[in-house]
Amino acid sequence: MKKITLIIVLLLATAGVASAQKFAMVDMEYIFKNVPSYEMANEQLNQLSQRWQKEVEASGKQAETMYQNYLADKVFLTDEQVKKREEEIVAKEKATTELRYKYFGPEGELYQKRQSLLKPIQDEVYNAVKKVAEERGFQAIFDRASASDIVYASPRIDISNEVLAKLGYSN
Repeated sequence: MKKITLIIVLLLATAGVASAQKFAMVDMEYIFKNVPSYEMANEQLNQLSQRWQKEVEASGKQAETMYQNYLADKVFLTDEQVKKREEEIVAKEKATTELRYKYFGPEGELYQKRQSLLKPIQDEVYNAVKKVAEERGFQAIFDRASASDIVYASPRIDISNEVLAKLGYSN
């Protein structure tokens, strides 16, 4: 009997705590699309990425051309020339790989540029979300854009426009 009473008390206490919690949703994609500096930074990153990608592709094409020329000339080359050309091709391919890593690697220039351009804006948005949460008494705010397991959320709990207003952008 004591166990049943204890379980009922715990269930009621849990239900009381759960109903007292307030939560909301934001759509971070929507917010970032409405922050002009974020869109400009993204465009700058895209242009930089395309330029670097072209550079890497050009280097790769040079290596491919060197290899094709090598195959065409191989019958006319001495053993020493064959070895030298093979080393040049391997060196060019290695340089292409290093260039790709330099630009697009985990700590590459694109990552660093993204951090320097987008991180301050993301921090500003995070702080605005935090201020709205504190002002309105929310214990949790979920991102509608990244939460693929949310089947339905009422538009009444979406505070994206409040966050944009806190950032100084109104719709």
